[in-house]
Amino acid sequence: QVQLAESGGGLVQAGDSLRLSCAASGRTDNRYTMAWFRQSPGNEREFVAAIRWSGGNTWYADSVKGRFTISRDKAENTAYLQMNSLKPEDTALYYCAAAYGVINTSTYYERTYKYWGQGTQVTVSS
Repeated sequence: QVQLAESGGGLVQAGDSLRLSCAASGRTDNRYTMAWFRQSPGNEREFVAAIRWSGGNTWYADSVKGRFTISRDKAENTAYLQMNSLKPEDTALYYCAAAYGVINTSTYYERTYKYWGQGTQVTVSS
């Protein structure tokens, strides 16, 4: 089992930055992938970014490329999502997720991930 705990959400203005954290505990090792998804009211949960724990390869949704950066601190077992130039449309509940044995083509799909955090709210005002 892997437990995930997100933090760092809040209320900001358009153009501001936030950094989300996802602390992992339990059965963790270099074989897993961690990802961020988000869900806004009335919409399905969507992929934001992912990172392979071992090699550090990253994936991003087109809507956040160039603005968001995913990273990880192996020693702290924590993944981060640095969000810059935030827009009102980035407003959502952001979830951290993890899975083992993810192949590249499956990285973007919610069903790939077995472990999920409770979410942290990000609200961007215009």
